[in-house]
Amino acid sequence: MTTELFYLLLTALLAGSLWIPFIIGVTTETADFTDFSRPPDHFRMRPWVHRAFRAHQNLLETTIPFAIVVLVAHVAGISTAITITAAIAFFWIRVLHAVGMISGLAIFPIRPVIFTASYACTLAIALVLLLSPGG
Repeated sequence: MTTELFYLLLTALLAGSLWIPFIIGVTTETADFTDFSRPPDHFRMRPWVHRAFRAHQNLLETTIPFAIVVLVAHVAGISTAITITAAIAFFWIRVLHAVGMISGLAIFPIRPVIFTASYACTLAIALVLLLSPGG
């Protein structure tokens, strides 16, 4: 397994697990949000529970483009120092984003900077693909 695929796998596991803080928060709220006949109003929940939902949703949104560029690079047989570094950085930046978002420590402008850094990792891999011979 390439380094890029390994970090894509870790990112998928993170995305698959990041719902857990939100569910813990929902089930420990004083109001009952477990009806699920309608999506719960996150603004009525404790701030960290709302942020946990947003952290999970944000990771899902950013993982799709990241996964696509990593998989295209793999199929194309492209693995460079840039793609490896970008894949590693993407995962750890997303971990930092999730921790910062849920804890509330990553306030403006830190959170958008972290988000932009993770997107830059996706763009770096895409640029390697687009600039490679035959790209």
